[in-house]
Amino acid sequence: MKVNKKRINLGLDNKEQIVLVGKAISSDVRLHILEYLIDQSANVSEIANAFQIPLSSAALHVKVLEEAGMITATEKPGVRGSQKVCGIAFEDIYFNAFRHKANHENIKEYHFPMGIGNYYDCKVNENCGIISDTTYLGVEDSPYGFYAENRHEAQLIWFASGNLEYRFPNYMIKKGKIHEISFSFEVCSEAPGFQNDWPSDITIWVNGKEISTIYSRGDFGGRRGHLNPDWWSDTMTQYGELQTIRINEKGCFDDLRKSSDETLNTLKIADGYYISFKIGVKPDTENLGGMNLFGEKFGDFAQGIIMSVKMENNEDDEI
Repeated sequence: MKVNKKRINLGLDNKEQIVLVGKAISSDVRLHILEYLIDQSANVSEIANAFQIPLSSAALHVKVLEEAGMITATEKPGVRGSQKVCGIAFEDIYFNAFRHKANHENIKEYHFPMGIGNYYDCKVNENCGIISDTTYLGVEDSPYGFYAENRHEAQLIWFASGNLEYRFPNYMIKKGKIHEISFSFEVCSEAPGFQNDWPSDITIWVNGKEISTIYSRGDFGGRRGHLNPDWWSDTMTQYGELQTIRINEKGCFDDLRKSSDETLNTLKIADGYYISFKIGVKPDTENLGGMNLFGEKFGDFAQGIIMSVKMENNEDDEI
């Protein structure tokens, strides 16, 4: 059986593969099987006969070698049912103790800022508002402002319940191996004026799937937000808390808490033409305390919503 033989590349960044290869070559029998398969292919029965071992033992040795990527085991039809035909799958093994450092250095982070007024879609109730750094947009405390032609100038948005959807480009993600994606934003609850003790559940969706519910402690005031314009009243909402949602191959996280088992793969981050990010307050949530979302000229942090992507531009062709 002719197979393409590759180098098995090992590094400290992939300890599981090291363990599998180490286990495979720790047995004299498996080393003899590898030597046997260099010159010929063989099924499990032939391997058992060649080394005078039980068929069950031969099957176990084959499984260990296959898991390590050292042999291929292909099902072929036979007189008494299908059989696994085995062949050597590698030429040599290379171990680079410093590869994890090189890979880490090759990971770059890209940032995609989004103004809070650049939402793709919105669904808000009557108790809402949207302002720029100079004035109210549209009609004060009305959903009309959310459809104003200059809504892209928004620096503070609030509502009692509803949601906003933003769409970020994902063309960069298609150019390499993505390790993590995150979204950061300044947010707090929404109360009349401000109430430091006013809990709210703020929910995050990515590509249509709910991935996190952030507990906001209150609608913060009592001091001015560092970036607030002079015309904004001291009796109103002043600042929020900076929140970050991270998504990687292990799941979704807000701060250090795992919030969902959804991953980069299950959320299909690299599919389509954009990444949908939706933030809002569900009308049936336990803590229905509304939401304030801050832009780069309001609150304490000079940003709107920022999508950050950690990715490796050059992938190695490895087993």
